Amino acid sequence: MINQKKVVVVMPAYNASKTLENTYREIPMDLVDEVIVVDDCSKDDTAEKARALGIKYVIQHKANKGYGGNQKTCYQTALQLGADIIIMVHPDYQYTPKLIPSMCYLIANDLFQVVLGSRILGSGALKGGMPLYKYIANRFLTFVQNLLVGAKLSEYHTGYRAFSKELLESINYLENSDNFVFDNQMLSQIIYRGYEIAEVTCPTKYFDEGSSINLKNSIVYGLGVLKTSCKHRLQKWKLINSSMYARP
Repeated sequence: MINQKKVVVVMPAYNASKTLENTYREIPMDLVDEVIVVDDCSKDDTAEKARALGIKYVIQHKANKGYGGNQKTCYQTALQLGADIIIMVHPDYQYTPKLIPSMCYLIANDLFQVVLGSRILGSGALKGGMPLYKYIANRFLTFVQNLLVGAKLSEYHTGYRAFSKELLESINYLENSDNFVFDNQMLSQIIYRGYEIAEVTCPTKYFDEGSSINLKNSIVYGLGVLKTSCKHRLQKWKLINSSMYARP
């Protein structure tokens, strides 16, 4: 808890048995009140490993709902538990939970309502082993997105994010895709609502056990990102009226 605000970490998990413990052990439990693991119908023993670690809230989807569908369960559950600050940490150990205090303090002190852990600020991405083609795609998509949505982020594609309760309750994230583009749709909604987004430099690790989407899904994701950015621009110009941008 920080400044009397309850801090909840949510971990959208899929086949994360090999990396979950390393990620969990780095969570600063002196500051974090609860940890939620949502297992999206994994083919391994992710849920059993989470329970063995003593994680109190372990939710198992009976069918795979996708990355976005998993996050919807994460955020709804965190809000139901009375969270004031919600941090999404991938359990694949690509992002270190050691940045949680820095991200939380920015929100707890009412400086920002959302904080991203950026792999692109500094040299964290390539130094951490991000494949060159992914780095180039990230930079290209981010450049186009900044032009279309009118923001100045270093990247839109990080999975390390912290939100205030007020922000989550003000955007219609349940309208978003259940797939990987969910993350970008959330940022589009947040920017559309006028929130300022903070970024902190985040080291990252790429290794065999870490999760990563394949080439086909990467292409689908990239097209979805461009579609979302175009929709954002059309919504700003009042040429469309998407329910995605309506208040919940």
